Amino acid sequence: MITSEPCSVSFRLRVLQHIFSLATREASEVMSRWTEGRFTLKLGEVREVPLTDAWTELRLDEKRQTMVVLSLEGKLGGAMFFHFDDEDSRLLATALMGESPPTDAPWSEMEQSAVTETGNILGCAYLNAIARLIDQTVIPSAPYFLQDYGSRIFQQVLTPRDFSSDCVLIFRTGFLYSGKELEWCVLFVPSPALRTVIENAIQDD
Repeated sequence: MITSEPCSVSFRLRVLQHIFSLATREASEVMSRWTEGRFTLKLGEVREVPLTDAWTELRLDEKRQTMVVLSLEGKLGGAMFFHFDDEDSRLLATALMGESPPTDAPWSEMEQSAVTETGNILGCAYLNAIARLIDQTVIPSAPYFLQDYGSRIFQQVLTPRDFSSDCVLIFRTGFLYSGKELEWCVLFVPSPALRTVIENAIQDD
């Protein structure tokens, strides 16, 4: 659970909670169609915390992590990370494929593809919401699947300007299926340029 105090200059979280809730609803409709109604999604609380606190509290370097990543290209840079523990990620992958619960075997290409496509659905919904808010084009990379320690993943993805961002947004997305709930933690790390544009757009509203 995130317990840090908000940053002194914060996003207007109530507005962001609203736009990401709408985006999650859109993604849920896509997931439901893709999985023939087996999966729906819900959004938890949106929080803003210092990047260093997010790193520590999510324990990103205690063990290997499984993430789906979308980098933001162009002048408005940053990245979106979809992070979850190994048990939930394997359960999600096999459930999407209609297979039995996973074993300790290495991830198959099909499992990686299923989870990556899920990250793509969520990422596109969230980034489209940001693009509508700021009335500018946001250009994501193709989503990609990574497994490594958190520090190595962040170093592979983030540029020095991204690391200079004071805060990150963290929000949790629940995957509901067959009476169970699996949880992804989404980390949105905007570059300072993108952060400023978002804050100005919210202020103008």
